[in-house]
Amino acid sequence: MASAAEQLASNLNFSTFAKAEDLKKRLWFTLGALLVYRLGTYIPLPGLNPDAFAQAFRGQSGGILGLFNMFSGGAVERMAIFALGIMPYISASIIVQLMTSVVPALEQLKKEGEQGRKIINQYTRYGTVLLGTAQAYAIAVGLESGNGLVNDPGWFFRISTVISLLGGTMFLMWLGEQITSRGIGNGISLIIFAGIVAHLPTALAGTLELGRTGALSTPLILAIIVMVVGVIALIVFVERAQRRLLIQYPKRQVGNRMFQGDTSHLPLKLNTSGVIPAIFASSLLLLPATLAGFANTATLPGWATTIVGSLGHGKPLYMVLYGAMIAFFAFFYTAIVFNPKDTADNLKKHGGFIPGIRPGERTAEYIDYVLTRITVIGAAYLIFVCILPEVLISQTGVPFYLGGTSLLIVVSVTLDTVAQIQGHLIAQQYEGLIKKSKLRGGKRGR
Repeated sequence: MASAAEQLASNLNFSTFAKAEDLKKRLWFTLGALLVYRLGTYIPLPGLNPDAFAQAFRGQSGGILGLFNMFSGGAVERMAIFALGIMPYISASIIVQLMTSVVPALEQLKKEGEQGRKIINQYTRYGTVLLGTAQAYAIAVGLESGNGLVNDPGWFFRISTVISLLGGTMFLMWLGEQITSRGIGNGISLIIFAGIVAHLPTALAGTLELGRTGALSTPLILAIIVMVVGVIALIVFVERAQRRLLIQYPKRQVGNRMFQGDTSHLPLKLNTSGVIPAIFASSLLLLPATLAGFANTATLPGWATTIVGSLGHGKPLYMVLYGAMIAFFAFFYTAIVFNPKDTADNLKKHGGFIPGIRPGERTAEYIDYVLTRITVIGAAYLIFVCILPEVLISQTGVPFYLGGTSLLIVVSVTLDTVAQIQGHLIAQQYEGLIKKSKLRGGKRGR
C-alpha cells in the first residue's frame, strides 16, 4: 500500500489538479474564509479613541501584547473586534485536554469515540465563552483606566466591548471549524497562520529599511536571511522526522487457510508537542513586563523593577528561563497528548507486539522509554529555534515577527496543509484509476 501511494504521489501533475473540482472548491472556500478574517481585523471597537490607543500600544508592543498582536493578525494594535483572536479557544482546548488526564469522567469520554469527542468539544466551546468573557471584560476595564483611550467610559462601553470581542472570538471559532470541514487544512491553525503571514512583508520591509538607513549592515542582513532559511530547513526536517517502532502481528488461520503475520510501524514524532511549549513559555515570561508597563513604575518596589528589567528580550535571565520553560512544557504536553499505556493496550488488543518486548506493561514501558529520549531531542530543537532569533532580535533590532515561534507556526501549518492537498490529489487520481479499471472490465465482459 505504501509503495502504491508513493507511486501515485510521484505521478501527480497539473492535469490532476485541474480535474480535482472538489479540491478547487475547498481551496476557494479556504481563501474566502481567510479574507473575511482579515477584513474583521480592521473593524475597530465602538467608543474607542484610535489615535490615543495607537500611541499607548507602541509603548507596550514589546510585551505580551506584541505576542497576542502577532497571533491576532494585527487586530490588537488596532483594537478591532477580532482583538481576542482565537487564543481563548486554544486556551480552553488545552485546559480541557489537561483535565481529560485528571478527571476520570472526561477520560472515559475521550475513549468513547466520536460521541465522546463531540461532548468534549462542547465543553471546549463553553470554556471559550467563559475565558473570552473574562478577557474581554478585563480589556474593557483596562481601556477605561487609560488616559483618553475611551470616549465615553461606563457600563455601556464595557458591555458593548465584551459583546464585540466575545462575538469576534466565537465567530472565528465557527469560521475555523468551517474551514476544517469544508476547506483545506486545520482552520484554527490557518487563522493564526494568516495573521502572522500578513505581517511578514512589513517585517521584511522594516529590516530592509534598517539596512537603508545604516542601522544594519548589508552582511548582517544577508546573514539574517541565511539564518532564517537554515532555521526553516531545520524545522521542516525535524517536524517530518519520526522514530518508527516495528510492530509485528502473529500468523492467523481463517478456515483452512493460514495467513502470514503482518508488519507495520508505530511512528513517534521527534516533536510531539508542536509549537505549544514556545507559546506557553513566551506568554508566561512576557506577562510580568506587560503588567509592569500598565502599572506606575514609580510605585513598584526595587526588587520588582530589577526582575522586570532582567526579563526583557535578550537578557540572560530571560534566555535561561525561556529555555527551561520550553523544555518543561515539551515534556509536559507530550505526556498529556500521548499515553504509552493506552497505545500498548491497543496493540495487545489487536494482537500486535514489538519484537523482543512482552505485550502489555513492558511494551508501555518501552514506548515511554523511547518517547522520553526523542522528546529530549525535540525539546533541544525547540530551544534552539526559539532562542537563536531572540538573540538576533535583542542584538540587531530585527522585527518581532521573525521570531522562532512565528517561524514554527508558519512552517508547521504549511507542511500540514500541503500534505492535505497532496492527499486530496492522490485520492482523486486513485478514484480515476478505479473508474478506468471498471470501464475496462465492463468492456471485456461485453
